[in-house]
Amino acid sequence: MISRVGLAVSRAFQRSAPDPFVIAIFLSLLTAVLALVLGDFDTAPGESRVVALLDAWRAESGLWTFLAFGMQMCLILVTGHALASSRPVRSVIDLLAGLPRNTAQAAGLVSVVACLAALVNWGLGLIVGALLAREVARVLKDKGIAAHYPLICAAGYMGLLVWHGGLSGSAPLSMTTRQGAAKVMPESSLDRLGDVGIGLGETLFSGMNLVVTMGLVLGVPVLLMLMAPTSPDDIRTIDEFDPPAVARNDTEPSSDLSGVPDRLDRSPIVVWIIALPLLLAFLRYVQVSGPGRIGLNQINAVMLALGLIFHGSPRAYMDAVTEGARGCAGIIIQFPLYAGIMAMMVVSGLVGRLSDGLVSVGNETTIPLLSFVAAGVVNLFVPSGGGQWGIQGPIALQAGLDAGIAPGKMIMAVAYGDQLTNMLQPFWALPLLGITGCKARDIVGYTAVVMLFAGVWMGLGLLLF
Repeated sequence: MISRVGLAVSRAFQRSAPDPFVIAIFLSLLTAVLALVLGDFDTAPGESRVVALLDAWRAESGLWTFLAFGMQMCLILVTGHALASSRPVRSVIDLLAGLPRNTAQAAGLVSVVACLAALVNWGLGLIVGALLAREVARVLKDKGIAAHYPLICAAGYMGLLVWHGGLSGSAPLSMTTRQGAAKVMPESSLDRLGDVGIGLGETLFSGMNLVVTMGLVLGVPVLLMLMAPTSPDDIRTIDEFDPPAVARNDTEPSSDLSGVPDRLDRSPIVVWIIALPLLLAFLRYVQVSGPGRIGLNQINAVMLALGLIFHGSPRAYMDAVTEGARGCAGIIIQFPLYAGIMAMMVVSGLVGRLSDGLVSVGNETTIPLLSFVAAGVVNLFVPSGGGQWGIQGPIALQAGLDAGIAPGKMIMAVAYGDQLTNMLQPFWALPLLGITGCKARDIVGYTAVVMLFAGVWMGLGLLLF
């Protein structure tokens, strides 16, 4: 029954869902129309809404806000590829990839690994899930087992469903100090919190979050396994797709080195000159800031250092990076469009109006649930956990304080909504799509079914705790 539902939804999206680049273009248009019709602009005398919207969209804080972030994502992608192609990491991936015996087992394994890795860091979970999904499908193919590749790839994306309840969750981590809370709360509200911020014991390590997150980690793999198609006619194997090959670094360095440049290109000493400082810098960061604040830059530094060490030479590493750079095209082109969407939402006050409208009809019991729904809708337009929290956080926290709701619960309500609709928003799937060779329409049918289950589970958590 569930497998037929998954196939039906998946086929519907395959027929109707456009490319993520097309989605980003039409989301930009939809945001502009909604902003002009419903927005509340603080414009100068004589300035039209259209001009204000255009200025916000084209500004450095508009289209080009995500340039640094986009580079971080590209680095995650290429360093992940390079690390996966090295012998030590490839042996671990191959070991895990050899465990499943069918599509259901593959989807279950990949989703569990992706979720657990994402609870440590969302970027790590995204790349590990994508790499493992691809390699599991290849191993099953080599064994002569027909496995449904889109479902396995969808399983690799499940880390983005749990990340905001983990150690890299931007909303809860940003509120642990009074200084961090001051960025999203007025002074009058800060005084109601006391001299400290909101500790992780009230958010990430609360009973509610532990139950909600562990329920997802355990329940989502089971649901994906149940969606595995049973009829051979319904199975789409990896042969129908074109995932980039993992560069294999199995050859020994040549002993015929004609000159100093060749020797430097193949020298492990050159690798250690940069890899060791990168690792020391990471350890110093953890010592100063704590492991719970590890972010994209730190993950990229470690992946770069480990990739260099495991490949053993600058030339081998650059060959692997070149192979992985193929998947960056979508990130490079689409990130500016989503940055522009965010800028239009901010300048028009659309996020505030959307959140206020939902929260205004709530009470002490339903305000967290309505904030959760609002966050899910907003995430479709502003697909950035940190950016969304900066916009919606003040509204949610103020509404919670006025209704006597614990701030930690309101933080997690926004966090859950943000991660839930990642299952429909192709923004964060771009690295996975580049690694696996799938298109968004191939996986979104399955992720949409998972989103319905996860939404009910998160909503129950917010109502019962």
